[in-house]
Amino acid sequence: MNGALGVNQDRLSLPASFQTQVSRPRNVLMTLDAVGGVWRYAMDLAGGLRHCGVQTVFAGLGPPPSAEQSREACETGTLTWLNVPLDWTTESEERLDVIPDLLAGLAAEHSIDLLHLNLPSQAAGLNIDLPVVVVSHSCVVTWFETVRGSDVPAGWLWQERRNRLGFDRADAVMAPSRSHADALRRSYGPIDNIEIVYNSCRFEPPPVSKEEFVLAAGRWWDEGKNGAVLDQAASLCHARVLMAGPPEGPAGQHIALRNATCLGELPHQEIMTLMAKAAIVVSPSVYEPFGLAALEGARAGAALVLADIPTYRELWNGAALFADPHNPQSFADAINRLMDDAAMRTALGGLAQRRSRDFSADAQCLSLLNVYARAMQRACGLRQRGKL
Repeated sequence: MNGALGVNQDRLSLPASFQTQVSRPRNVLMTLDAVGGVWRYAMDLAGGLRHCGVQTVFAGLGPPPSAEQSREACETGTLTWLNVPLDWTTESEERLDVIPDLLAGLAAEHSIDLLHLNLPSQAAGLNIDLPVVVVSHSCVVTWFETVRGSDVPAGWLWQERRNRLGFDRADAVMAPSRSHADALRRSYGPIDNIEIVYNSCRFEPPPVSKEEFVLAAGRWWDEGKNGAVLDQAASLCHARVLMAGPPEGPAGQHIALRNATCLGELPHQEIMTLMAKAAIVVSPSVYEPFGLAALEGARAGAALVLADIPTYRELWNGAALFADPHNPQSFADAINRLMDDAAMRTALGGLAQRRSRDFSADAQCLSLLNVYARAMQRACGLRQRGKL
């Protein structure tokens, strides 16, 4: 794997050559939401940026954050919540038309040097003399291709168009894996300035003994998380299967879990406590541009059982057992194999933990600062040529 730095996870010390050669913003405006993994991504990333002297202003969209989330964001940066939906939660494209003006206003108010947008569609129509970086953590178009094997429904074709406009507006486009970048190119065609920056997590597991239960964490209302298959597998397993995460979604989505223990939505710290104790962590997702839960489980030294999909093969091949994402028996067989063989379980957990070090917070932050620098240089060049 590329990107292992062997540096301290808590405080980033940049090499002097890096500090002198690379331009970096002082104030970044970062969009986020409180619904899924983007929240954890933004909090961890902003914490790393702060150690590098970069301050973050968060612009939230979609359903409002919990009190705990708001406290965390305000401890990490400055939080503003906009009364605008996320693109994948609205049927009305017109409701997104206010985003460019709102972002431009926040950029002026907070003396922003660069915009980091965690939905590509948020860059569509953005007329601002600042560098723009967009990240595709996932998208409706690649979700339908992967999960349903179909094109986006006619009523949502505007999402494809709006994302395409966002990619074209951006000075840099980031994807969290090569697999997701490939999916974006299949769906949208060539994308200029696309770069791979792997995600990370700052989880430092406490020294606790492993317990013989299986943990999975995700937004189970999302069909792409494939919770129904894991729930079926739970009836065939030799150990308890705990599924942490909301079974109901913001647009009325719902999954009924009948065999696994449904823990519902939990604070992140409670999930991390369970991660530290779980002997096995499972992710059955059929659509996963990165897969933070797998990384968190690996950091905790859990043995991983993962859906056999391109992303997980890219990141975890040789450090996990893989199961057919459409076959509950395949998941049950892998789980039972590990539960019945403690030595194999411990060895596989050690392999996963060592692999997890490749996805360090420092590696992610250094890669991101390089992307920021290139975006700033590109935007400067466009300004000089009169194209911004």
